[in-house]
Amino acid sequence: MLVALSATPLKLISGWTWPMRVRRMLGLWAFAYVALHLTSYVVLDQFFDWRAIGMDIVKRTYITVGMGAFIILATLAATSPKRVIKRLGGQAWKRIHKYIYIAGIMGCWHYYWMVKADTLPPLIHAAVLGVLLAIRLGYSYRPKKRLGS
Repeated sequence: MLVALSATPLKLISGWTWPMRVRRMLGLWAFAYVALHLTSYVVLDQFFDWRAIGMDIVKRTYITVGMGAFIILATLAATSPKRVIKRLGGQAWKRIHKYIYIAGIMGCWHYYWMVKADTLPPLIHAAVLGVLLAIRLGYSYRPKKRLGS
């Protein structure tokens, strides 16, 4: 997800446009990874015990946060095809896809709480996310160039 979120900052900083062309594909790959992560939990850890999974979601906060991030990512993946974008309209689609920032924060939060001993890797992920979001925020407050000026 961090790689997908780095497309816009790369364009803003370097002027490269190619990251924007692969951004949607990277986001869908991130969703596929998260879906595999969830599937391994359901199949390998819980053996399809839906009651235990439900109790785990309520009992373990990191699983609750992870499930929330998964729901957001599933919504974003479902609204990614071009025909869905056209049906929703560009503005509504952009509004929905801003939830990726919340999913990113929730993903880092889930990772940090899930790790028991070495919290350095999730903290590095959170720092990278923070830098990517700060770059976006910094560029959003820059004065816009006027046409003909």
